[in-house]
Amino acid sequence: MPIRLFRLSLRFVLPLALVLGLFAYAVVPLVDNMTLHWFMRDLDARSQSLANALQEPLQEYVPQHAEKKINQLFERSLRDERLYAMGFCDSAGKLLYKTVTYPPSLGCNVHSKDAKKASLVRFPQGSLHVSESALENNGQYLGKLILVHDMSFIEKRSADTKKYIIVLFAMMAVVISLITVIVAHLSWRDWMSSVKSILRGEIGPRPQQRSTPPEVRPLEGDLRVLLHELNIERRAQDDVTHLWTPEKLRTLLREELAGDEILVVSNREPYLHSRTRKGIEVQRPASGLVTAVEPVMRACSGTWIAHGSGSADRETVDRNDRVPVPPSNPSYTLRRVWLTKEEEQGYYYGFANEGLWPLCHIAHVRPVFRSSDWDQYVMVNQRFADAVIKEARTDDPVVLVQDYHFALLPRMVREVLPKATIITFWHIPWPNPESFGICPWREEILEGLLGSTILGFHTPFHCKNFMETVDRYLETRIEHEASTISYGGKLTQVEPYPISIAWPEPNIIQPSVAECRAVIREEHGMPLDHLLAVGVDRLDYTKGIIERFQAVERMLELHPHLVGKFTMIQIAAPTRSSLDEYQNFEARVRMLVQRINSRFSSGNYQPIILKAEHHDAQQVNRYYRAADVCMVTSLHDGMNLVAKEFIAARDDERGVLVLSQFTGAARELHEALVVNPYHIEQSADALYRAVTMPEMEQRERMRSMRALVKDFNIYRWAGRMLLDAARLRQRERITTKIRSHSRKSLRRVV
Repeated sequence: MPIRLFRLSLRFVLPLALVLGLFAYAVVPLVDNMTLHWFMRDLDARSQSLANALQEPLQEYVPQHAEKKINQLFERSLRDERLYAMGFCDSAGKLLYKTVTYPPSLGCNVHSKDAKKASLVRFPQGSLHVSESALENNGQYLGKLILVHDMSFIEKRSADTKKYIIVLFAMMAVVISLITVIVAHLSWRDWMSSVKSILRGEIGPRPQQRSTPPEVRPLEGDLRVLLHELNIERRAQDDVTHLWTPEKLRTLLREELAGDEILVVSNREPYLHSRTRKGIEVQRPASGLVTAVEPVMRACSGTWIAHGSGSADRETVDRNDRVPVPPSNPSYTLRRVWLTKEEEQGYYYGFANEGLWPLCHIAHVRPVFRSSDWDQYVMVNQRFADAVIKEARTDDPVVLVQDYHFALLPRMVREVLPKATIITFWHIPWPNPESFGICPWREEILEGLLGSTILGFHTPFHCKNFMETVDRYLETRIEHEASTISYGGKLTQVEPYPISIAWPEPNIIQPSVAECRAVIREEHGMPLDHLLAVGVDRLDYTKGIIERFQAVERMLELHPHLVGKFTMIQIAAPTRSSLDEYQNFEARVRMLVQRINSRFSSGNYQPIILKAEHHDAQQVNRYYRAADVCMVTSLHDGMNLVAKEFIAARDDERGVLVLSQFTGAARELHEALVVNPYHIEQSADALYRAVTMPEMEQRERMRSMRALVKDFNIYRWAGRMLLDAARLRQRERITTKIRSHSRKSLRRVV
């Protein structure tokens, strides 16, 4: 510790000493010259005074050639210890009279008449000051008097002055250094104490905390933001060495949420029953939400409340509208809620997908808001809230509300079940305050979401946007360092929870990569070495499908040798086909595919194969394993799980992922080829690089991404939210007990 303090002191002392030394180096010669100038002026004055005093006797003695009297006069004048010698020169410049000490080499130094000069002459015995004064008598020039003063005393005083100045600057350096070090140490100690107090929570905006000292006030906000980000990173890295599995999630539920029931609410159901020619069949809808949440429900064994949209859904439920799922191995209950065509049109297709969906996605599609759609949205949210309340067996269930279809539901449930722990996860991006301000019912939506105990987004950026939106449109108390919003006496925790997928079980039986490559290529009439890229999306304008096809076209233009050797297979599940925007988008996609194929196709070869139909998970997995490249070019996406599904499917550690920078997944999967989908040439270059990437580089990139997705899987995502919920529930229960005990004690006292 003393060595560290000494080094810290040197950081202040050495620069100060250096500056003072340079200043002294510049000042000493200046002071020396000034001192010499002052003494020279003094000797000039003394010489002039003495010359004036000798004028009268010399005017008498010189004409008389009274050598004896002149020498006596000179000897009396030399009694002044500073006067070294005297001499008199006649008008011809001949030295007539002089003292014994007069330097022979000095001579007369004859100047013009009436000239007076003081000069500094250096001799071996030292420096001498020489002054000349003319002697006249009644206008007749008689000669000049030369006075020589000893300068040794001046040099001695000049040397003493230099010493005094150096000592003065040395003392100043010591004193200023000591003062600087003391002040610096005191300031550093106070600053460190204030920072430690902020870290311990002793300083802050809360009433029980001390006010922030002025010296750290400019850094307080940045420090709290940094601490919050570090806390997020720590939580994300916590327990990274242990793989989250369904069993670990079940253990967490038993230990942290013992006896607590789990309810999930979403618009899309995980399984739908459809009537076909073969009878009733079970289907899994194409949904990232279902892909993520369904494995969690298998582990939790709770109840999933969703809209029953299958043509045979009513025929497969019991009298309470419940059906156990999955059909092959039931592990949780699906509770279906029924909607009329009018309700579905207003709530789902209208407000949710013509209003909120384009509002939250930067895809350059204008949102449409209608009062009739809003009325249906409110009514359907209330119906689902009533279903949650009815399904809850206790007054404090854990409710997981999924996505933008149910922004009002948390507040509705909170009003009936105030003890419930409501976790709302917003699966799509959250826009900035200016964009969200377009919504006519922005305050109602924000109030509904703030009925949540925990509100989750994919990224910290979306959390920041939400908190800024709340700050803009509602009167709340926001604590950014704790990431909490207080509204209506209730606290909402806003946190990022990057969603993921369930990592495949090690003992799962599936066709090999080589088999998938051969079969898929054979099905499409391609040779075994044919280069294949795959895209898997809903047929949605936010997925960048048009930009993806334009990149394929540009790559074939730049690299014509790939024509006939490369094909892009696009799996595009139809979605929201009743909306004009989606109908127009599908028409544009088909026209673009037709144009590109007509340009580059030959024989049976087509550069783009569009498969606009539903594919189950097993079929999609075959395409993942068969492809050389997976393209994800979303224009704006909360996360995009297709990227992670492709990585999980490639147990051969081959294949390349081309990923849009506007997805949440791009913040995690740094080994992907990240592109701006609006930059067609950049995407084309990335696609070419992907299809020509060496196998070794593919393995290095894929191995790194697989390790990350395996560790940060869907069970970790759910586990983190449920752990935070368990902590909040435990804190609430302890607080309730303390309040109850306090009231009992108060009644006894009374």
